[in-house]
Amino acid sequence: MRYLAVIIYDGSNFYGFQRLKNKRSVQQELEKVLSILAKKDVAVKGAGRTDAGVHAKGQAIHFDLDIPVTPSKLKYVMNRMLPEDIRVLEIKEVDNKFHARLRATGKWYRYVIKISEFDPFYAKYTYQIDDELDIKLMEKASKKLIGKHDFHNFTAGYRDDYEGNIFKIEIKKEEDKIIFDFYGKGFYRYMVRNLIGTLLMIGKKKWNESILEELLNKDIDKTVPTVPACGLYLMKVYYQD
Repeated sequence: MRYLAVIIYDGSNFYGFQRLKNKRSVQQELEKVLSILAKKDVAVKGAGRTDAGVHAKGQAIHFDLDIPVTPSKLKYVMNRMLPEDIRVLEIKEVDNKFHARLRATGKWYRYVIKISEFDPFYAKYTYQIDDELDIKLMEKASKKLIGKHDFHNFTAGYRDDYEGNIFKIEIKKEEDKIIFDFYGKGFYRYMVRNLIGTLLMIGKKKWNESILEELLNKDIDKTVPTVPACGLYLMKVYYQD
């Protein structure tokens, strides 16, 4: 039986989602628990590979089990066995051809910036800065990112295809925080963090918004800033009903 699970995790103490030799990962912790339950190796596939320090409030995974257990019981047992920085929010049975990454129709990523004096209690969960940011300028510039583009100037590592499709970007201020919400499909390594870094340069009025037109779909010799992983959250993975 194949299961789809939605999980939440604090990425602070992980070297990312993907299994790595001699490094603690979310995938490794999940497989450890499921393999104990199944009494054999169980592979977990995620909808996305969050990097070291990146958090998730709605990561999606799938896995196969051939033991008789209901989704509710499985959720209960897994949460009893998992470390305290991972929790299962929901589990349901899916067809055996379902794939958490390939079936996804979109993702929602959130980035949180705290504008104030440095507070150590927020250090692992927000990017803290004390710069003045022009939110309206960033909102105006962000509209250039909507739609299908070649995002290779914002992506780390080599790929055969860098095309992504951003459906919507929302930027809002809540008390001393600025929240960036990205909705789309085809988010690659460091892409959201590099897009945020570029928008911040525009918001600080250090770069003109026209830089986005140069960076999109063109190969130019310019390095964009990468904001820290601590402020990034995978909020939700979308699937067709």
